[in-house]
Amino acid sequence: MGITQLRPLRLQLLAVLLVWAGAGARAAQALNPSPRCDEPDRGSTLQVFHLYSPCSPFKPSEAISWEDSVLQMQSRDQARLQYLASLVAGKSVVPIASGRQIVQSPTYIVRAKIGTPGQTLLMAVDTSNDAAWVPCSGCVGCPSTLFASDKSTTFKPLGCQQPQCKQVPNPTCDGSACSFNMTYGGSTVAANLTQDTITLAADAVPGYAFGCIQKATGSSVPPQGLLGLGRGPLSLLSQTQSLYQSTFSYCLPGFKSANFSGSLRLGPTGQPKNIKYTQLLRNPRRSSLYYVNMIGIRVGRRVVNIPPSALAFDSATGAGTIFDSGTVFTRLVGPAYVAVRDEFRKRVGAGATVSSLGGFDTCYSVPIVAPTITLMFTGMNVTLPADNYLIHSTAGSITCLAMAAAASDNVSSVLNVIANMQQQNHRVVFDVPNSRLGVARELCT
Repeated sequence: MGITQLRPLRLQLLAVLLVWAGAGARAAQALNPSPRCDEPDRGSTLQVFHLYSPCSPFKPSEAISWEDSVLQMQSRDQARLQYLASLVAGKSVVPIASGRQIVQSPTYIVRAKIGTPGQTLLMAVDTSNDAAWVPCSGCVGCPSTLFASDKSTTFKPLGCQQPQCKQVPNPTCDGSACSFNMTYGGSTVAANLTQDTITLAADAVPGYAFGCIQKATGSSVPPQGLLGLGRGPLSLLSQTQSLYQSTFSYCLPGFKSANFSGSLRLGPTGQPKNIKYTQLLRNPRRSSLYYVNMIGIRVGRRVVNIPPSALAFDSATGAGTIFDSGTVFTRLVGPAYVAVRDEFRKRVGAGATVSSLGGFDTCYSVPIVAPTITLMFTGMNVTLPADNYLIHSTAGSITCLAMAAAASDNVSSVLNVIANMQQQNHRVVFDVPNSRLGVARELCT
C-alpha cells in the first residue's frame, strides 16, 4: 500500500480513535461525573494517575485530541525502549536518536509529601529506576514547582563519608557534601545527595535518601521528581524494607477511564490472596529490572511457534522478558512478534485487508472477531482482555493490534517488554523477598 493510500486510512483511524475514547469517557463520566483528584490517600495505598489525567498538572496546556496522545505515546515508547536498552547494556549515557531528543518520562504519577511539614509533589513512578530525586529550591533549569528544603525542619545533606554516596552514579565531593551527575533521557541532572522524611499515603519514612536536583538541562526530567520502584540499594523497596518488606503492587488505570485513577499498594498487607505467580529472575548486570521467564504465547487456542532463543533469559546479553511500568505498548523480540502477528492475522481471516498506522502494522478497516492472546510464564498464564491488546473504534470499524516488534538495531532487539497497556486493569504484585511476580484481573477505576 502506497503513502497516498495510507494517509486517508491514518486520518480515518485517528478520527475513530477520538470517537472511541470520547464515547468511553462520556460513558465513564455518566457513572463518575467528576474526577476525584482531591481524595486523600489512605493507609499504605496511593492513588495512581496517568499523565493525561484531568488530575495531572502535566497534561498539555492546550487541549490535545486522543488520537494525538496515542501517537505521542507511540513516539515516547521508541525512546523508552532505547533507554531500557542502555540499562541492559550497562551504559551510563543514553544514546540520542538522530534528529530528535529522547524523552522517556514514565507514564504514571503518585502524590508524595517531602519534608516537615510535608510539601506535596506529584512524582513519576518507574519500576526500571532505583533512586528518588526531586527538583529543589534554587535549581537552574527546573520547572516552577520545587521542594523548598530550607522550609523543612528534617532536611539534611549527606556527606561523602555516608555509604549512600557510593551508591549514586558519578559521585563527587565538593567540601563534605556528596554530589552526583546523571543522564536521564535527553537530560542531564546535577544533584546533591540528601535525606528527609517522605510521606506516602499515611506512612512517614524518616531519613529517606534522595537526590536534590540543583541543575537540569533538557526536557526529559519528570517535572516534580521521580520515585524509583526498582530493586537497587537506593530504591523505595530497599529504603523501606522494614516497613513494606520489599513488596508492592499496582493497578494501572485504563486509558478510557474518565478520572484515570488506579492505586499503588505498598507492603504485603492487602495484597490479593487468589493470584498466580511466576518467578522473578535476577540479572546481576542490571539487578533493578524485573525479569520473568516467558515460555510462550497463545493466540486463540494455538501456542504459536516461537524460537526458544527469542524468549530465553541471558544475563550476559540482557535478553529475556521484563515487566515495565513506563513503556505503553508491549514489544516482542522480532521472531516472537512475527509469530504472534501472523497467527493473529490468520485467525482474523485472510479476506480482511491489513494496513498500518505508526508503529502498528496490523490494522483493519472492517469489523473483525479478534482471537484471544495469552502470555504464558512459568507457573502463570495471563489471558488478556481485548482492551489490553486492541485499539479500536466503538463501532468496531477500525481495529489495530497494539503490539510491535522490538527494534532490530540495538540491545532492545533481545528484550521483550510487557508494557503498561497490557498491564492495565490488572493487579500486578512485586514480591521481592519471595522472588515472584503475580498478576490478577482487577478493575482499577
